[in-house]
Amino acid sequence: MFNLTFEFKLKPTATQITVFEDWLEQCRKVYNYALRERKDWYNSRKCQINSCSIRSEYIITAEVPRPTYSSQCKALTAYRKTSPALQRVNAQVLQQTLRRLEKAFVSMWEQNHGFPRFKKQGALRSLSFPQLGATFHQGNRFKLPGIGSIKFCQSRPIPQGASVKQARVVRRSSGWYIMLTLQWDVSIPDIIPHGNPVGIDVGLTNLLATSNGLLIKRTRFFADAERKLKLLQKRVTRKKIGSNNWKKAQKKVALLHEYVGNCRKDWHRKLSHQICDDAGMVFVEDLNLVELKAGTLGKHCLDAGFGQFFNILEQTCFKRGVYFQKVEAKKTSQICPNCLNETGKKELSERTHSCHNCGYTTDRDVAAAQVVLKRGLAAVGHTVKMLAEGKFIGIPAKQESPRL
Repeated sequence: MFNLTFEFKLKPTATQITVFEDWLEQCRKVYNYALRERKDWYNSRKCQINSCSIRSEYIITAEVPRPTYSSQCKALTAYRKTSPALQRVNAQVLQQTLRRLEKAFVSMWEQNHGFPRFKKQGALRSLSFPQLGATFHQGNRFKLPGIGSIKFCQSRPIPQGASVKQARVVRRSSGWYIMLTLQWDVSIPDIIPHGNPVGIDVGLTNLLATSNGLLIKRTRFFADAERKLKLLQKRVTRKKIGSNNWKKAQKKVALLHEYVGNCRKDWHRKLSHQICDDAGMVFVEDLNLVELKAGTLGKHCLDAGFGQFFNILEQTCFKRGVYFQKVEAKKTSQICPNCLNETGKKELSERTHSCHNCGYTTDRDVAAAQVVLKRGLAAVGHTVKMLAEGKFIGIPAKQESPRL
């Protein structure tokens, strides 16, 4: 199976927007109620068998099983018959809200994510439709269960032969969007290493440096908009909370954040295609992005968007048939790509790599990218002889040590 997600902007009417907002609010209440039920069950199991806390303790009998997705769906079905507000919402949309909560707990257990939190008003911004009718797409309209026919901006054609498996309606500051999950019943063969290899090193002075000497300066989308963002946020604080002017001021802040994110994503997509134009294999560092975010330069790392760039680059390589792989990122700036000897730790102000052993000199980021390239080629099975002869772009032939 081959899956892709297509995104389109919706043009709902005022009545449809009211329905969407009502559904989001009801889904938020269902999410919070289910979370409270699970949280109470866990809190009732915290105390010891022979003692309780001094202040208070949750008491739920031992026969009550742990709330799960299936049990909460059965309870929701029974309660929905007595609630007119929930009857207005599609039943499958409500079940997808419970499934979202289940995924949050699975992520907490398996990926060490935090405990799921309650969602305040307006925090839930998406609705999932897991099943769509046969006449879902009609010209420039989509037919959603319980909503009806809704217009959309067809920015690109929907591919023929693909079946729409799921639709997700998302509310953003710039409007309403729909994300369609398309599925093809085909088998995609794995991409094998081939063609011209390229190693990539990312940084803050240069967003990336390639092993063949290409240097791309880092764009500062958030830093350029920070002054205007500060002004808009100051206006929000001067408005009465909950008033119409406060909502308008908050929307301007959200629009600016969305604009910055869209500019960064567009830049990453264009850059990924530029890299794939002349490459058959792409190797990048396997960085610990959590540590980078929490460091001194965390704000600038988040502005650069290393994680988003790696994800977009991997997707672009998959679409264009380019082999993509992450390699070990340890000491890439401390190893000479020519003689593979350690040159010691460099200061951030030192931008030139100069090996005291073989005399090889180049830009610091380019040298790190060449080390990434050598590690990637070694990982895919290329021989040391081919590396030593420098048959790949960006790797010089091994030089003799200079005579004193």
